[in-house]
Amino acid sequence: MHQLRVGQWPTIAGNTFRSLRDNSPADGWFPALQDLSWCIARENLSHFDLFFSPHLKKISISVSWTWNDYRAPCGVLPAIVSSISALAPSLLQILLVEDGNREMPWARFKDSFSSVVLRCGPSLTEFASPVSLSDEAVNHLIRLPHLRIWRVKGPPPSYSASSLPLLFPPLVEITLGEGAARGWLSLFERLEDRGSPTQTITPLSGVRKSLKSLKINNIPGLTIDVSFTSPIQIFRNLVDLNVLVSCHNSRNEGQCSFKLNNDDVTKLAIALPRLESLLLGHPCYEDTCATTVACLLPISIHCVKLRKLEIHFNTTNIVDDLKNISEDPRFQELRSLPRCTLTYLRTGQMPLALDEPDFEMVANGMVDIFPSLECCAGAEETWCVISKRIAGFREHGRSR
Repeated sequence: MHQLRVGQWPTIAGNTFRSLRDNSPADGWFPALQDLSWCIARENLSHFDLFFSPHLKKISISVSWTWNDYRAPCGVLPAIVSSISALAPSLLQILLVEDGNREMPWARFKDSFSSVVLRCGPSLTEFASPVSLSDEAVNHLIRLPHLRIWRVKGPPPSYSASSLPLLFPPLVEITLGEGAARGWLSLFERLEDRGSPTQTITPLSGVRKSLKSLKINNIPGLTIDVSFTSPIQIFRNLVDLNVLVSCHNSRNEGQCSFKLNNDDVTKLAIALPRLESLLLGHPCYEDTCATTVACLLPISIHCVKLRKLEIHFNTTNIVDDLKNISEDPRFQELRSLPRCTLTYLRTGQMPLALDEPDFEMVANGMVDIFPSLECCAGAEETWCVISKRIAGFREHGRSR
């Protein structure tokens, strides 16, 4: 058997596990097991070592509790820590811990998970964990030459001026979770600034070329401004840039977190021409951001492969803003260039107050920016009207 999934077992499972243990052959029940998915439950926790194999290449761990309040009793946590600490990960290629249980006190697992990471060998290609690791464990991961996918929640270690130079592996995907984004982006910028133009190998020389996906999960109070996007522009081969942030949360109530202007967005689009997905936070209903609908044109022109887009822009004067695009000499040359084939624009909670004949004007203007556009998907009913007008253009063979 090469693959096994251990989930929540029925009540009889306790006897089943004991029977397996009592009758286990010398080399264990699953000596050739390579892929193990472990859903931690009370029934299987104390017998989990039955499924350890020296040949494991992939381990996926999740947590599920069956008791009423969905919280792990304090007495169970040491057993989980003990089981995790017993893992033998030297040959692992993939180690994943799913962050699906919000009640789980992940901080209690820092030492045990750090110990596991420190025993991982150069074969590790993918690592994900909601647990903040020790500085030593983080540095060990960075030194693994074949690591390609890294989902990290904790901030980077504190490096002194003498210890700053690091050689990152050629990562393809990085996901930065709560508490990690600003610190890691700042570190990337510092590493890039310290590089000499004459150096052939710099700390970021590999990952700067290899990185295709950068995802930043919902972080309370995160502000999307120039200091946030500037380090991202280092990674010019990015295909997916997904910043999954909502303006209205417990730390940012009543404020729009999007602080870029049109020029800032243009610079970002020019720096990342290979983007296929650009999600810069969920557009909110505040309508106070400095960007206008004009920021969409350079995105369409410079990111010709774009398929997904979600970005804030102010709709207060959207009709005048669209007129200015067609009349402004700065945009005349841009409008003659090829544009992306985006069909679906996510407008989120952005308001849109229009009367006839402005519906036609806005629909025409949006198709002018995105010639393949079919739908503007937002909570405001007016966006549905715009989508219907665009559909009407398609039906009658009209295209701007």
